[in-house]
This record gives sequence, C-alpha cells and structure tokens, in this order.
Amino acid sequence: MSYAEVPGDPIHRQETVMHILLRSSWQAVNIGDIAHTPGALALLERHLPDARVTLWASDVSMQADAMLRRRFPGLTIVKGELKADGSVSNPELSEAIRSADVLVHGSGPSVVARHHLRAWHLATGKPFGILGVTIESTDDELLELLSQAPFIYVRDTVSLQHLRSRGLSVKPLEFGPDATFSYDLLDDATAQAYLKEAGLEEGGFACAIPRLRYTPYFQIRGHEPSKEQLERHELSLRHCEGDHAKQRQAIIRLVREAGLKVLVCPEMTYEMELGKKVLVDPLPEDVRRQVVWRDRYWLPDEATSVYARSRLLISFEMHSPILAVTVGTPAIHLRQPTDTCKGQMWRDVGLSDWIFEIDETTGDKIADRALQIASDPDTSRQKAQEACQYARNLQRNAVLQIGRILGSVA
Repeated sequence: MSYAEVPGDPIHRQETVMHILLRSSWQAVNIGDIAHTPGALALLERHLPDARVTLWASDVSMQADAMLRRRFPGLTIVKGELKADGSVSNPELSEAIRSADVLVHGSGPSVVARHHLRAWHLATGKPFGILGVTIESTDDELLELLSQAPFIYVRDTVSLQHLRSRGLSVKPLEFGPDATFSYDLLDDATAQAYLKEAGLEEGGFACAIPRLRYTPYFQIRGHEPSKEQLERHELSLRHCEGDHAKQRQAIIRLVREAGLKVLVCPEMTYEMELGKKVLVDPLPEDVRRQVVWRDRYWLPDEATSVYARSRLLISFEMHSPILAVTVGTPAIHLRQPTDTCKGQMWRDVGLSDWIFEIDETTGDKIADRALQIASDPDTSRQKAQEACQYARNLQRNAVLQIGRILGSVA
C-alpha cells in the first residue's frame, strides 16, 4: 500500500483537532523503554488536552499494551513500516499517517526511528520533531534530517551542546527531559501483595538494580552474537565484579548501619539472573539474610509502586531512578563509562550529588551517600520531588511551545 493511495487529502481535510502520531515503545524487555510511552502520553494529555494522539509502536508485548490501555483506554496503537517511497505495510498505519498532522519521535537512547522520520518527511511533507532523546553524535545525513524539524528537545545538556557545536540552527533546540519524568502509572495492589510476600515493609528497605556495561541483546533475543557483541560482552564480564562490588558495599552498610533490608530487582529481563549472581550470592551471610532477590520481571507500574514504598534506590540503570523520583523516592545512579551521556540528566535536574561515575568512585563513597539519604528521608524525598517537578516544568514549557509551533504551521 502506498501513502499516496490512501483516500483523502491530508492538507485539505476538515479536522480541527490536532492529531499527533507518537513514535515510541521501542522494546518491552526494559521497563525504562516501556515507561517512555506512558510518560509522553501523560505529558501530551496534560498540556495539549484537545489533541488526538496515536501511538506508532515497535513493541508493546509482555503486557505493556494492556498496561497502556488501562491508563489510556481510548488510545489507538498502530505498528508497521513506512518506507521512503511512500509504501506502508498495513492499512491501520496508513490511515494514521494520512490523518496525523505531525510525527513526534519520543524519548530514547538516540534517534531510534530516524528512518521513519526521513520516510515521513519525504512521503508526506508534514512536520516532525524530537521530544526527549539523547544525541551524542551525528553524521551528515542525520544532521540534514534534523535541520528539517521545527522543534528538537534533547534529554540531556551534553546532547544539546553537541548539536549546537554541529551548527544545527533549529529553533527551538533545547533541553527537554526524558518523558519518563511525566510517567504516572501505578499498580499499588500488586506491589503491596509482592511486598507482603517478600517480607518488606514500607520505608524499611532499599532497592538495588545491577547492569552489565553492555546489554547482552544477543542473549536476550536468542541469536548468535556478532564479533563486536562478543567483544563487548567480554568487556562487560571483565568489569562486572569490580562494578558490582562497589554496589554491594553500599548494600552491606545499609543493612548493617541503617538496619534496612534490600530488594535486588531488575530494570531489564536479564538482570534477575545477574542480580542474584553479582549482588546477592557474594554477600556475607548476615547481610544476605536481609536481602530479597526478585526472581521475575515486572512492568513499570508495579515497579514504581514498589519504589514508592522504598527508602531509596541505587541503580546502574537510569530509568528506575527516574521512576523513583516521580513518586518522591530518592535515587542514586551509578554510571558506567560505556553508557550513553543520558546520566547527565541527573545533573541537569539538580541531582549532581546522587550520581557516581563508577570508575571514579569507591563503594564506601556510594555507601556514605546512601546512608546520608536513608538517615534524613524527609529532606531526601523533598529533593527528589523538586527535581522531578523541575523536569516536568521544562517538559510543560516544551509541549506548550510545540503546540504553538504546530498551530502556526497548520
């Protein structure tokens, strides 16, 4: 099916409600990638309440679609491919493309769907923009594509500086935090049942999330690794013990000095097994008795409801800390040097003393900060809330500006 073959002229249609096609939902094996989408939907709902939004998703499996529909019951979800020649893989996507006024690329580790932005631009001539991505590098083709956008919001100031250094003159080109800061889904009933089963009491435990330096997607997806993937995995394994020994030291001291229990839990599917191997099993016996290992994956609504009841969170992953601060829970991010520059957003929202570059710190420094947070929960929670509100204020300004831009384009 070709875009040109779809009945109706998008330029002369009689619709008066702005229709936004949101390109998001990159994968479901990571609760951070799942959370991007409801965060963006809530943000648009809150500040462009009259707009109609259709989700163009890559992956809403593992019950992510059901979670989305509980919060957004009228949401239309489409999937499929749009090619530069205008061909579309199914009628549902074709109709969404025909009727949409703008394509918005949602939060992600890069311009994940750059091929769809280019195809949209070539096939429709309608505007597209970026809302909350990391862009650490740009080839000439990507830079040319981005120059066609009427708005670009990147989720960290390192990305912003990079694009400005490349001479990109799009206005607005600004810092617009990750959409997950506007996430608002909870599953309190499931979380409370789990905490009862695990013997964890509200305010009496911390959460700890492990991570390899490179995510082993070849293992997650069950395919043969490339040479580069094998080399990256070998690097991950070389650093695994050194990285997690520092996190374990924080766990040990939280148990022994603060009297807290610790929940070792995942942000990605592979991290259940990893957490047991590198965070739970090596602990001293007296500490291990106070540590709970979560042996199953979860969705971000349950995870956030658990984070809300914890004293603090210590995570190598970035999005669980964001989910935590959305419910006022303090969160320390341990950044590995192989990760993208997205960790900069913790500094950008005023949480510089809650991020540690793992190669430049010690386990005791992490533990000292964790104990400081645990000893003054009221002040720490207020700081988390203020950081989240700052991010949401920036997001509000971004979405309102997008609305004004699109109003002038229409």
